[in-house]
Amino acid sequence: MGAKGEALAKQFEAKAQEAATLLGKLSDADWKKTTSEEKWSVGVVAHHVAGSLEGIAGMIKTVAAGQATPPFTMDMLHAMNAKHAKEHSTCTKAETLALHTKNAAATAALVRGLSDAEVAKSGTVLTGMPPMSVEQIVRAILINHIDEHYRSIRAAVGR
Repeated sequence: MGAKGEALAKQFEAKAQEAATLLGKLSDADWKKTTSEEKWSVGVVAHHVAGSLEGIAGMIKTVAAGQATPPFTMDMLHAMNAKHAKEHSTCTKAETLALHTKNAAATAALVRGLSDAEVAKSGTVLTGMPPMSVEQIVRAILINHIDEHYRSIRAAVGR
């Protein structure tokens, strides 16, 4: 464990806790509202974030280990997101909160366990884009993903 991994884990945990707190306060009516950004229900957006933590953690683990990530394009990402939205259109708040809690804890533990050398490693995570360091992946993908989608959820529910 390194100091940078610990600091990044704390930042991520704060963001994940903020998201969990908002999730817990959503009413059934809020859960069904449609977000203007994604055009999905609030519930689907929340489930998308909760489920994606595992995939982003895999990206972090791969790059931190100095391994190459498999080819992954924006088109692949959009198709995967559309499929997820369709498959989880009836997800419940309870299952989403449980998934969020489980995946956030596992992701925080992964980030916390990174050495400073691992945090500094870089790799390509999106085909055609410049390489990113593990620190950049944590900040720009992991934490920012929560920020962007929960900003959309807050706008949809008026919070």
